[in-house]
Amino acid sequence: MLAQSLIGVWVHPDIDPVAVQIGPLSVHWYGLMYLLAFFAAWLLARRRAARPYSPIKKNNIDDLIFYGALGVVLGGRVGYVLFYNFAKFLQDPLWLVAIWDGGMSFHGGLLGVIVAMFLYARKLGKSPGAVLDFVAPMVPIGLGLGRIGNFIGQELWGRPTDLPWAMLFPADEYGLARHPSQLYQAGLEGIFLFALVFYFSRRERPPWAVSGVFLLGYAGQRFLVEFARQPDSHLVDQLLFGWMTRGQQLCLPMFLAGILMLVYAYRVYKRAAK
Repeated sequence: MLAQSLIGVWVHPDIDPVAVQIGPLSVHWYGLMYLLAFFAAWLLARRRAARPYSPIKKNNIDDLIFYGALGVVLGGRVGYVLFYNFAKFLQDPLWLVAIWDGGMSFHGGLLGVIVAMFLYARKLGKSPGAVLDFVAPMVPIGLGLGRIGNFIGQELWGRPTDLPWAMLFPADEYGLARHPSQLYQAGLEGIFLFALVFYFSRRERPPWAVSGVFLLGYAGQRFLVEFARQPDSHLVDQLLFGWMTRGQQLCLPMFLAGILMLVYAYRVYKRAAK
């Protein structure tokens, strides 16, 4: 077991998770990261909407961001409850709306955004695949900023390690040197995935292709980083095959869906378009 006195271990700066306090109102860094993510998505959407083949025009962007925000928040909360703590929900159904108690799931948020974009595409009379492809490069921005918020709030830290960049988190009651897995995910889900999806989407692609690349990229890196991330305490005894975390399990259907989207985009769709 690693001790706090371990030489060379980095120490978390112990930043106050509350960024602004106005009377009884507390604004957390994590919430500010959400707002910054939506603003960055709005800016990127305006740039992408200027392309001649874009399914979304500039006058559609505000509604698009509104639909996406609803999908992220509602889907993220419902997904966390269903995927990560369904037993607690059965004991206390009202806990579903207790968002102040924490708990958001990316996989749930993704499903929420997909549903929201299907509804918005139907409203506009556009292809759902084209709308999702338009949105896909914006998602990694929010993912990266969200992980920075997790790091500031000392949430979702990593497993114990003796690597040179191991970090001590003051909120960790065990005082172990751990992987700063939030920073791993900020780099992979944020910077790397954005570069991958944005570069791929620079040219016009058949519908569903950009979304397929996004799903493959996210599922691949999230599956890997889960080996360094500490599983939720109530899920430690629920590892599949004794090692596969809930996050890794949820990545498997994402990976399959990404492959199917690319096959459909480059075989079925292009053949049907001839």
